[in-house]
Amino acid sequence: MSQGGCFAGGTLFSLACICIVMMLRKMQLLSADDLSMFSTGFSNSRALRVTPLIALVLLGCIGSPVLCQVQPAPTAQGAPTMPGAMRDPTHPEIQPRLDLDRDPIPSPEAEDNAPVITTSPLAPAAPGEIQKRQDGIYTMHKDVDEVLLTCAAVDEEGRSVPDLSRGDFRVWEDGAPQTTSSFLHQDDPVSLGILVDNSGSMHDKRAAVNAAALNLLKASNPKDAAFIVNFSDRAILDQGFTSDIVALNRGLSHFDSKNTTALYDAVAASADELANHAKQPKQVLLVITDGADNASRLDLEQTIRRVQNLGGPVVYSIGLLFETEKAEAGRARDALQRLSQETGGIAYFPNSLQDVDTIAAAVARDIRDQYTIGYHSSNPASLGGYRVVRVEAKAPKHGKVIVRTRRGYYAKKPESAPQHTRSALNSEQ
Repeated sequence: MSQGGCFAGGTLFSLACICIVMMLRKMQLLSADDLSMFSTGFSNSRALRVTPLIALVLLGCIGSPVLCQVQPAPTAQGAPTMPGAMRDPTHPEIQPRLDLDRDPIPSPEAEDNAPVITTSPLAPAAPGEIQKRQDGIYTMHKDVDEVLLTCAAVDEEGRSVPDLSRGDFRVWEDGAPQTTSSFLHQDDPVSLGILVDNSGSMHDKRAAVNAAALNLLKASNPKDAAFIVNFSDRAILDQGFTSDIVALNRGLSHFDSKNTTALYDAVAASADELANHAKQPKQVLLVITDGADNASRLDLEQTIRRVQNLGGPVVYSIGLLFETEKAEAGRARDALQRLSQETGGIAYFPNSLQDVDTIAAAVARDIRDQYTIGYHSSNPASLGGYRVVRVEAKAPKHGKVIVRTRRGYYAKKPESAPQHTRSALNSEQ
């Protein structure tokens, strides 16, 4: 390169350095002493070589203050301001609220476009008070001392009596009349457990049983929540609580037959499942079996006590005993009748598989058309123990009315904590 070219290039570079130095001085990032040093170096005969070095040194010394100077000030909320679409990866993203519908295409259903309500639709209710929710369902609130009885009222021909009032019912506990504190009659959602015998003798019956159980679920309240238990030597929770018919059908389709039947253990474990996880106060178990228990750790009396002690579900049972050996069929019939009668349910004994679907439909109707009656016991809760309960109804225009409900309950002393037991059900999906 020629000397003139070098001189011109050096001059331009020197001017650039002077501009940088003056800018820094104006920003008050360069002291008077720094400026004096730069001027001395510039007047030296080696200015062309020194000037770049001085500029780089100055920029290195003051680079951090420059960066700090040009950073934007934080907002009032303390979050950094990002220009355009730029985002600082050291700061978390601001997430949109989940209770706002941001779908640009509105739903054809008007209720889908309504704002989400994040608070409870009901104000606190007094014990025994009936309130109407926003979905039109009436709910009854009970306190810890109130005894709630689920009752089915039928005429002498077994037909449901749907138009009884609170004044038509009478309640006794241990022979003493009780005053009802609450009353409700409507198709409330139910927490339902379906228990199906998985022993080897049920193999050829399962197709008809599963179809009948599925039809029962379809005929139930759409808001019911159900679970499926298949049992042989142990109880298997093949489908937990859900309202999904497809999922419940999958649970019913599981089959792994064994030669033993632990019916009592399955009922007790399912009652625990209801006590621990049911969201509805109305609770029902439906048991379908073709033989007597021969493998449970609990006996019949212990099972009934467990169910009653948990504030027990109503137990319906279907005994497919038409092909069972006579002695075993007798034992199974006695056990199923006792289990259902003690809890307010019904035991059915069809003559063939063709009758099972009709029985399942009758169970579905019975569950949906029940009364709920509450009362405060005149016996002190501190006494604890078992209380015998009896309910009657009088409605002259219906003739004799038969009321089914549980035959008793175990009173819990006030100081005892609620007995939520760990479920003994095994889960296999």
